[in-house]
Amino acid sequence: MRVLLSTYGSRGDVEPMVGLAVQLRALGAEVRVCAPPDFAELLAEVGVPLVPAGPSVRQITSGAKRWQAADLPRHAAELIAAQYDAVAQAAEGCDALVATGLFPAAAAVRSVAEKLGIGYSYVSFFATMLPSPHHQPHPWPGRPLPPDVTDNRVLWDLNAQSMNELFGAVVNTHRASIGLPPVDNVRDHVFTDHPLLATDPTLGPWQETSDLDVVQTGAWIRPDERPLPAELVAFLDAGTPPVYVGFGSMPMLASNGIARVAIEAIRAQGRRVLVGHGWADLAPIDDRDDCFAVGEVNQQALFGRVAAVVHHGGAGTTTTAARAGAPQVVVPQLVDQPYWADRVADLGIGAAHDGPTPTTESLSTALRTALAPETRARATAVAATIRTDGAMVAAKLLLDAVSRERPPVSA
Repeated sequence: MRVLLSTYGSRGDVEPMVGLAVQLRALGAEVRVCAPPDFAELLAEVGVPLVPAGPSVRQITSGAKRWQAADLPRHAAELIAAQYDAVAQAAEGCDALVATGLFPAAAAVRSVAEKLGIGYSYVSFFATMLPSPHHQPHPWPGRPLPPDVTDNRVLWDLNAQSMNELFGAVVNTHRASIGLPPVDNVRDHVFTDHPLLATDPTLGPWQETSDLDVVQTGAWIRPDERPLPAELVAFLDAGTPPVYVGFGSMPMLASNGIARVAIEAIRAQGRRVLVGHGWADLAPIDDRDDCFAVGEVNQQALFGRVAAVVHHGGAGTTTTAARAGAPQVVVPQLVDQPYWADRVADLGIGAAHDGPTPTTESLSTALRTALAPETRARATAVAATIRTDGAMVAAKLLLDAVSRERPPVSA
């Protein structure tokens, strides 16, 4: 069997697909991943072929080439065309397509599946992306949720309307260019009524609803066997467990002095500091030996050796820290990150910072909660409940579905 996994987004959109790819391959499937060119090294690490599509994600989220909200329709049209071309070529002979990431890219994959008659699945890495009467939708840029509307069903209807206004014309224009009919509701067309939810049931639960038949598999985690660098191990061994601070693929944090704020807040708690560079290019603020900086490392191994993790609230980082039993401080920036911050606080495994721009005082307050003995005990207890088989569960489901759809082979 051949499966193509397609995503367009940051590391948090790609890493779970790599986890699924590894498990599909273990079950005998031939698998490729269509993703931004930024992640060629990540795919090469596990020996899964990369089909590059679209521009560099890092370039469009920072610097002179950063996408602006006013240009969203134009960028959406460009991304749909680029993703469609890449996926359509790579999907020849495939039995199944799985899509996630930025909505226009997923819409392109849906069209490929329809055009080629291939099975299609959409996956979300957080529950609140999917329509439900149990939670509100995330607002789109420039389209805040009406403050006077409290009925979640009404808000999701407005969400569908907003997505049609933002993406309907570009999606249907592209569909017409490849001989496909228009769709009235682009959101539901892409999400389908049977999406996958790749989150841990404890950390990111799904509340059942008659609106969607959601299959929650557990988080798609790629086992990471890489050893920690010798210099990092030496730093960890040289004193008490440090507090790790890193903000992943959030380059917008680079300009607000977050490194100084975080380091000073951590030092105020009498703790050593471990700084993750990330796309914000965080770095130590002085040459004191209580602070060490790292690049791309095995967080699964690292987080088991730290006192706490201060991060942006990406699904992957939140899950990795929870699995390791590391207390967390989440400083959410956008989209699903406030949701994960709330989940961390609600579970008692850390603190949710109020707002995206911490001060030394506000971060110190959150750290005191995270570093309390009762938080560590609760984080340890929750860690024992986090599932590690989500990618294998999803791989088996996908391959079983393909097998059921195939005609029987004559003897």
